[in-house]
Amino acid sequence: MKVRVELYSRLKEIVDASLLELSLPENATVKDLFEQLKERYPQLRDFERSVLFGIGVEFVDRNHPLNEGDTIAIMPPVQGG
Repeated sequence: MKVRVELYSRLKEIVDASLLELSLPENATVKDLFEQLKERYPQLRDFERSVLFGIGVEFVDRNHPLNEGDTIAIMPPVQGG
């Protein structure tokens, strides 16, 4: 299946793109998606425990199943100052 990935802040700098399209096997989860991204962009491993994932207007956990055509937003945690 194909999904779109939107990246924000430092994550978009690491992959040098704000939008990617990836092919994943059927029944893939958000975790599978992030594993594939870490293989291609090893610097993403630094964000392993802190990134947030969103589909539509909801945050989802790493075990959330993906569907054909989903757009997954991956963002670092929000920090105030």
